[in-house]
Amino acid sequence: MSVYLHFRAVAESEIRDDHTWLAAFMSEAWENDDAEYAAGIAHSINKCWDAVHNLYAAADALYTDADEPWNLAIYGGRPVPHSADADPSDPPLMLLEPSGVSQAARFLTTVSFDELWDVVDARFSALGWTKQEHLEHHRGLQEFYGQAASAGHAVVKAVWA
Repeated sequence: MSVYLHFRAVAESEIRDDHTWLAAFMSEAWENDDAEYAAGIAHSINKCWDAVHNLYAAADALYTDADEPWNLAIYGGRPVPHSADADPSDPPLMLLEPSGVSQAARFLTTVSFDELWDVVDARFSALGWTKQEHLEHHRGLQEFYGQAASAGHAVVKAVWA
């Protein structure tokens, strides 16, 4: 079974703070994922997004003044609660406002991937996670968040199973 964390950049003015509306928006975005990925407004990580988050959490050990911007790329934002009439099969959603997107982009461009990997290498390697796959996720997130921040966009996140 594939489980994805789906990211979609969007102008904050185009978002309705309503779970049902956002779920429909994200569902349509997921259907158009290839085109939106190519346009730089969508990104997704299959299954291992928690490991990517744990990689970024290593920044907490490296930078005492990090102020936890490492938390923003994967789990940052606020949950969008289901409304009383929402379809219970709608995915969990989070919304990261433009200021958080900018902080995430700044973190991703300034953090040393190699330093992060040095902190987690033995633990991740023991679990079969490779440096190359995490580097690819890191580069993808750098590009996605960089473009979203440059456009002043928010990021909506959904989990699809």
